[in-house]
Amino acid sequence: MTVRGVPAPGAYQPPAYWEDRARRFAAERDGLAAVCAYGMPEFYNRAIDWEQRLALAPWLRVEPGTRVLDAGCGIGRWSRFLAARGAVVFGVDLSSTMIGEAGRRAAVERVSSRCRFAVADLVHLDLKEQFDLVLGVTVLQHILDPIAFRAAILALAAHVAPGGRMILLEAAPAAPISRCDSTVFMARHREVYLEALRTSGLEVRALTGVDPATFTKQLLPHLRKLPSVAGLSLLALATALSLPINLLFGRQAVRRSWHAVFVLAHQRDGLRR
Repeated sequence: MTVRGVPAPGAYQPPAYWEDRARRFAAERDGLAAVCAYGMPEFYNRAIDWEQRLALAPWLRVEPGTRVLDAGCGIGRWSRFLAARGAVVFGVDLSSTMIGEAGRRAAVERVSSRCRFAVADLVHLDLKEQFDLVLGVTVLQHILDPIAFRAAILALAAHVAPGGRMILLEAAPAAPISRCDSTVFMARHREVYLEALRTSGLEVRALTGVDPATFTKQLLPHLRKLPSVAGLSLLALATALSLPINLLFGRQAVRRSWHAVFVLAHQRDGLRR
């Protein structure tokens, strides 16, 4: 697929890539084209957003004053969601344009008093503070270098306060699915995540699913080969078939889910939903 005639990049330079993508799409509509699936139509990205919100819902019931780190915050959709529920949120992202748009949207929604945003690289993150909730949604899957990937996990875990938790939603299939990988994205095997998380100093307390339906995953590798009208029609059909399955059974169908939600806490801490 392409982004309105602009080919997906052949080489991935994360700061430049995310800044360019933010400049193109961050201010449009809900900004989903900037933070969900690259080059995909609005209906597809909106379906992703719905599935993510349902998958994360049990873990994002925050008390007023909860300190939250939104890692890779993009346009601040999770920052604003949590701030509207009383949390105090610090959102960080590689792109200054993403950060600017997150701040603008927070002001429009009148939650800017509970939000702050800054440009930061998760691989080297050191904010000199800890948080009750560290949240990362489809961020680590874009850190392709294995050393940087593990460094980012360690950096995020170091920001979890005693009694706090870390929630990660990432492309982490239980069976290898490399056919959908690209120059900017990697669906690592779920065990790769679990192995890296074991060294983080946190303990996995829950593992839930997101999107067990396979229709879109089977179609995606072939979209570029199809005429645009045929590809769009098939994608609409696959999305329509997938969405009710994912919304109804996503959290429970963990083994079949392509994405996974990892819930982590310090070993001696309890875990509250």
